[in-house]
Amino acid sequence: MKTKALIVTITLAASAGITGQVATDESLGSARPSPEAKIPERAQIDQIFKETSLGKEADERRLHIEWRQLQNQVINDRDIVAAKQAANAAPTDFEKRERLRNYYEIYYGRMRVMARSSEMRTAIDQLKMQHIGQLTQAKVRHETDSELPTPSPTPKKKKENKRSQKFRPEG
Repeated sequence: MKTKALIVTITLAASAGITGQVATDESLGSARPSPEAKIPERAQIDQIFKETSLGKEADERRLHIEWRQLQNQVINDRDIVAAKQAANAAPTDFEKRERLRNYYEIYYGRMRVMARSSEMRTAIDQLKMQHIGQLTQAKVRHETDSELPTPSPTPKKKKENKRSQKFRPEG
């Protein structure tokens, strides 16, 4: 019963006019922006976030997503499909490498034209150079090196057979 009376007393005291501290600073109550401050439009905010780096991983992810979108747009073009089929149907390894170079030129060239940012164009150029670089053969002389003299092979030294020396008459 005592707790019930205590709750009633507290409730009556609160309703009798006990009030909290009132803010006296006039600027605290006005949270309205000044007329000089302009809030940017949504499109402007989106553009700011597109231009601003969110970190290395986020930038790489964004580039990868854009690259995949470009790849999906370009992969079924007639010229690109024909170049890929021609490369796969090449009778010799040399012809296949030449046709793959042609395919990569067409494929990455088309993607580069469609790219929206210079950063994406740079990434496409790097991918193109990586793929074309895989086609070179270090152990085979390139056709542009044909005017260079070909070194003559060095003759191998003949090894004498130790067994034949063992049975050779001394003289």
